[in-house]
Amino acid sequence: MTTARVRGIYTTAVTQLLSEADCEVVQASEPIRERFDQSFDAAPADATVETTRDRQGVEISGDPDAVETVATALEGLAIDAFRWDAEVPRGAVFDAEVLEAGGGGGAVVDLGEGRRGYLAYDAVDGYVDAGDCYRVQVSEPAPPWDDDRPLVEPTLEVAGGLCTLSQDRSGVSAALRGERAEELVGMTDLLSVEIPEGWGLRWQHAAANADLEAMGAALEDAASRARALEDALADAPGEPGEPGLLATPRRTEWCWFGRETRFELDGVRRRVETTMPGHHRSKAADRAASAAVDFAEAVCGSLGADTTDDDAFPFAAVARQFGPTNGDRLEIGHGKPDGRLISLGRGEVTDWDPEGKLTLERSMSGGGSYDALGVPKESGDVAVTKFREGRWWYPTTYKAADGTAKGTYVNVCTPVELFPDTARYVDLYVDVIRQPDGTVEIVDADDLEAAIDDGLVAEDLAAKAMNVAEAVERALSK
Repeated sequence: MTTARVRGIYTTAVTQLLSEADCEVVQASEPIRERFDQSFDAAPADATVETTRDRQGVEISGDPDAVETVATALEGLAIDAFRWDAEVPRGAVFDAEVLEAGGGGGAVVDLGEGRRGYLAYDAVDGYVDAGDCYRVQVSEPAPPWDDDRPLVEPTLEVAGGLCTLSQDRSGVSAALRGERAEELVGMTDLLSVEIPEGWGLRWQHAAANADLEAMGAALEDAASRARALEDALADAPGEPGEPGLLATPRRTEWCWFGRETRFELDGVRRRVETTMPGHHRSKAADRAASAAVDFAEAVCGSLGADTTDDDAFPFAAVARQFGPTNGDRLEIGHGKPDGRLISLGRGEVTDWDPEGKLTLERSMSGGGSYDALGVPKESGDVAVTKFREGRWWYPTTYKAADGTAKGTYVNVCTPVELFPDTARYVDLYVDVIRQPDGTVEIVDADDLEAAIDDGLVAEDLAAKAMNVAEAVERALSK
């Protein structure tokens, strides 16, 4: 059975989902232990599931087969869940060359074949300069929709939740303090597992709940992986060479959750615990929202108030507390089905409705023309975009400085989410335009077909996109 360690704002729902998929969740946090009517072993995890820093989705890293099992379970949640394989997975080892150094807290490094990483100066002994070469390991990968580069370090490490083996350490230590830390260090001598030569052992916080058997299993797993990594690098040159990949001991996949997926996760979580409508949608909007959501659910739970999948998401309450509302600056986060995120610029919210509607106005620069419309962009033009939370499309009308309409472009996308700083969705290629003379047509349908052939858009999602485009075309033609 696949074992998985889960952390982040989706933990309760993912724990329930994996349990239903015959996966065993291990190393559970204390809130999860209290929430579920079952026991959780402090055993090694085949895969780890962690919420991304922007809370838009999760990273799944670990044994390739285990990652496949977990990613498949999450990908099938709803129509707007996307999944991508990481080009720079967690734990991968590269020879790297410094491209840029001098400013900030680290250097950009070349990992080969167009891949880039970020090497913190604090992780390196001595001065770092352009052209320097290092053998590095990926300590923190970056999702494809994030501008950050994967974080790499010039050492080798094997992490497993309960314990970590590292060539940058020596001896045995613990991340905890006090008597339990001393116990963990002392109990290591009782384990019939040999720590590989040249590696130091550090027990992590999760080991506080582990018994001697679990500690032995964790150390044995880590030691086996450390030796496998050494074997994979046995034929590598003694010194770093040309930038390139040397070893991939782990696999990393990314799952991005759209609005419908987040609400599906709400339903899964509701099978375990009191869950307000839009629980995951609210927590994904702002870190400060997490405490507010937890408080609201605690009150509802203590009063015996039930919530259902049919209850409406309290958009007005969430937006009034965290944004966006009138006068706010909002970015259009134009996601692509290959994982990239493109900013279409920022504008001012000029109109806001508690039902989840808002109007965004952006000043446009001159030069070029508007996509598909073929109308010149001129200084003084204004783009007026109307969003509605949860809708599969949104229109942008371009106006000249005198107010004359230059045409309307309707983007078909996954359901829009109006977060405090960004309107977020994934573009589905096909769009609808209306020319100034009233002519209406669907454009870029061939791009959608190509995306299906390339495996970027599933057939059911593509069919939904075309149905939406055709409905919008009919509405604009009236």
